[in-house]
Amino acid sequence: MIPRSLNSQCRVASTATVALTFFTLLVSQPTFAIGGKPYVSFEKSKEAFALSSAGISVPLCVSSKDYPGVLLVLKDFQNDVASVTGATPEIWVDSLPHSREIVLVGTLGRCPLIDSLVREKKVNADGIAGAWDSFLIQGVDKPFRGLDRALVIAGSNKRGTIYAMFDISESIGVSPWHWWADVPVKHHQEIFILPGRHSDGPPSVKYRGIFLNDEAPDLTNWIYSKFGTVPVSQNPPIPPGVANYGHEFYTKLFELILRLKGNYLWPAMWNNAFNEDDTANPRLADEYGIVMGTSHQEPMLRAQKEWDRRYQHTLGSWNYTKEPDTLQNFWRDGIKRNKNYESIITIGLRGANDTPMAPGGPEANMSLLEKIVGVQRNIIASEMNADVTTVPQLWCLYKEVLDFYNAGMRVPDDVTLLWPDDNWGNIRRLPTMEERKRSGGAGVYYHFDYHGGPRSYQWINSNPIPKIWDQMSLAKEYGADRIWIVNVGHFKGYEFPLEYFMNLAWDTKEWTNDNIDRYTQLWAEREFDPKYSVQIADIIERYTKFNGRRKPELLSPATYSVVNYREAEKVVADYDSIAVEAEEVYRQLPAEQRDAFYELVLFPTKACAIVNALYVSAGMNALYFKQGRASTNAEAAQTEALFQEDTSLMGYFNRTFKDGKWDHFMDQSHLGYTSWQDPPTNSLRAIRLDVMRVPDSGAMGVAIEGSELSWPDSTGTTAVLPEFDAFNRQTHYIDVFNRGKGPFYFRASSKEPWIRISDKRDSVKLQTRIWISIDWDKAPHGRAHGTLTIDGTDRNVTVLVESFNPTYPDANTIRGFVEGEGYVSVEAEHYTNKTGDGTNQWIRIEDYGHTLSAMKTVSRPDAPNATPGKDSPCLEYRMYLFDTGEVAVEGIFGAVLNFMPDRGVRYAVSFDDDTPQLVTLVPQDYSAQNGDWDWTKSVEDNARFSRTTCTVAKPGYHTLKIWMVDPGIVLEKVVVDCGGVRPSYLGPPESYRGLVSQTNKD
Repeated sequence: MIPRSLNSQCRVASTATVALTFFTLLVSQPTFAIGGKPYVSFEKSKEAFALSSAGISVPLCVSSKDYPGVLLVLKDFQNDVASVTGATPEIWVDSLPHSREIVLVGTLGRCPLIDSLVREKKVNADGIAGAWDSFLIQGVDKPFRGLDRALVIAGSNKRGTIYAMFDISESIGVSPWHWWADVPVKHHQEIFILPGRHSDGPPSVKYRGIFLNDEAPDLTNWIYSKFGTVPVSQNPPIPPGVANYGHEFYTKLFELILRLKGNYLWPAMWNNAFNEDDTANPRLADEYGIVMGTSHQEPMLRAQKEWDRRYQHTLGSWNYTKEPDTLQNFWRDGIKRNKNYESIITIGLRGANDTPMAPGGPEANMSLLEKIVGVQRNIIASEMNADVTTVPQLWCLYKEVLDFYNAGMRVPDDVTLLWPDDNWGNIRRLPTMEERKRSGGAGVYYHFDYHGGPRSYQWINSNPIPKIWDQMSLAKEYGADRIWIVNVGHFKGYEFPLEYFMNLAWDTKEWTNDNIDRYTQLWAEREFDPKYSVQIADIIERYTKFNGRRKPELLSPATYSVVNYREAEKVVADYDSIAVEAEEVYRQLPAEQRDAFYELVLFPTKACAIVNALYVSAGMNALYFKQGRASTNAEAAQTEALFQEDTSLMGYFNRTFKDGKWDHFMDQSHLGYTSWQDPPTNSLRAIRLDVMRVPDSGAMGVAIEGSELSWPDSTGTTAVLPEFDAFNRQTHYIDVFNRGKGPFYFRASSKEPWIRISDKRDSVKLQTRIWISIDWDKAPHGRAHGTLTIDGTDRNVTVLVESFNPTYPDANTIRGFVEGEGYVSVEAEHYTNKTGDGTNQWIRIEDYGHTLSAMKTVSRPDAPNATPGKDSPCLEYRMYLFDTGEVAVEGIFGAVLNFMPDRGVRYAVSFDDDTPQLVTLVPQDYSAQNGDWDWTKSVEDNARFSRTTCTVAKPGYHTLKIWMVDPGIVLEKVVVDCGGVRPSYLGPPESYRGLVSQTNKD
């Protein structure tokens, strides 16, 4: 065969596309990118296209007329195929090889041969031609004279073509994280593309990107160690010591963003200037198809450091009032420099270093800011396009800028309004019906990391994906779908939530409240050995859930209760359990997968287990000191040992793991916080560790579950264990401890035959725990009181035991929840009955919240508020209450904000047929800001709490009803406090629930 020009036109007969049969799917075991449909198989089938077979990979053909980025990524694709199969495909530019089959890669309108196949209807471009970031993959028989088959990989634009190649790469076994997280390529001898037309796009969100912010110390120190510093320069002015965030780094990042089907980037900006530090940066970003922007505080494509390097010593920070001409020229130069590159231009003006533009707020500055926006638009029109409405622009309503908007300031409709979260993953505001009509649309600036109040969180992933789904799907529903950008801090460590964020932005319909767990399992299956995927997914879900309920930087010795519900002990046990499980999986995985598993799963799990154990140990130290236990000093030593374990683990990750490939990514401090500012180094200085002088002679002390007191020293106070009941059948503990060094013997006894004691006598050196339970076959009916006595070292302590064993109802006949220990605790998803009304619904969000899952209110955007008893969906919880009179109903909710300007966030509560009480969780005029106690508590707790008083007239069965009023509320747990709830962080454990089937009346 004579090589033909790739740009030539060939006349061939059309052939019918072979249908994809279910039998083929079964035999071929197709694989696919997460969220995509299967089209790749590693087993030969009759009609499948052999991308690589028998040690030969089909040549890759491309036109030189295509975009430079397509040609760049084609080499990555070539390497991907080679790394999977060991057979490197040849690349042919503007000519065809002597081969019966080829892969034809190109962009519609840029590849003449693909365009000819479209005209001759051999390739169906319907749905992608003219679409944004879309692609198709299709096999064609007899495409041109002399060719038997071609696999056509075509994009609607350059990104579409790139996405298509990387989609195949992911499907054949190359993870997007193959370099950034050392995920090994999965090797296959043969690769087949199943017959049919495989397409994807356009995406749900137009611009999908990340912001490298709060990038020091980790990322910046790593850049220093790997790439050194930027050469000192006078023009442009670049001082010494600037970390070299150049094209060697950014091309790796561009590749990852594209593999994740992203297209947008705000670059590192604390001490860097993307366009000036390496002039290849903007050019390569554009070639790859990465749309560049600048942060919320850096307008007109100029980095703050570009100003600081030129003018800080002479003019100070930028100030439009003082230096309007200088600023205008500065902005104009930025637009000129980047006008030929694809960008979104940030407009408006804030002060330097994320501060307000000037004192006085909107009243003093609104007219000036409106003037500034007009000046900026005129510069864009004169330098880029006279029709300024065609140039993508955004106005980020971050911090005080939102006050300007609320005060009435507006920008032209073609400018995208970028709504921020509260820096903690809770969206402040979404578009109203009128705002959704704006041609510029709206977007969301979200955070996985934050450097600021009430406390910085920058160390490790603490972003459960159920919350990401909740907030970002809400954004999509309310029309904020032009831009989604997320602050990823120092970037590494956020691999899992970042990919979920990007996948959700690509297809918001694919990922729902019902398949969050499935997503995690698919991700684990792609990254690791599939036979461990369920186990690995469970570890990932739990460690992120545990981190999400209280971020590590916010922990203190007092966070979890050390006396009630065994809360602190369970927290440590839960973390230890998954850390041990992760260690076991690590040992069982193939050797080549262990590095990726370590950094993506095992390391964060172990690190967070250590930190939580450290704080609980410090909490125990404080409790034991108060109680006078000799083991006080042992808990102090344990805290210090855990600190050393943490230090060693961070050092191992930095300097030993992967021979230091990721050195400095654990430089971020996370222990020692005393304010919002992260401490310079990890330390225990912020934790008070008590040390006591322990006498030589032993002396008995007794402590009980549910109390910080100890006996016999607490004179005038009776030691009373929490109540036992025949439904929950609790066990409660008593600690017999030593106040001195010498060991002693104790004896525990009770005259009541129904009181069970696990250890009736023992020797105590430091402390021992005995467990108390009830023999319910012998327990008296009704309420009973008994005592047990502990004798030792010439002391004795009497402990009161209370049991409740009603004659009716009993555990076998109860239907619904039942009161025990003076409360009923209910997980929101365990409703007895759920009613719906049209578009007003309660839906379940898998794995959301502190303990189990959650129920969320949803309705059509701009639907009127639901009215209880009329059009309000209701969650009903059947329960048996023994107490009467006033009870408190506490709801535990997600940390939602008043995201619509014309209403707050409300719900209603009632018992039985009582009139529902309206409860305002978040007022309409609520302002989330530093210094506000309520907001601070909500983000620290990652929850909101609401307490309502109701009246129960008589004992018996009652139905608690939680009514929807406003959408967006997320209910995690309900606690009916009949007077017995004890303080804790997670709330009391769920109460006994008799068998009752859930009903849904939607």
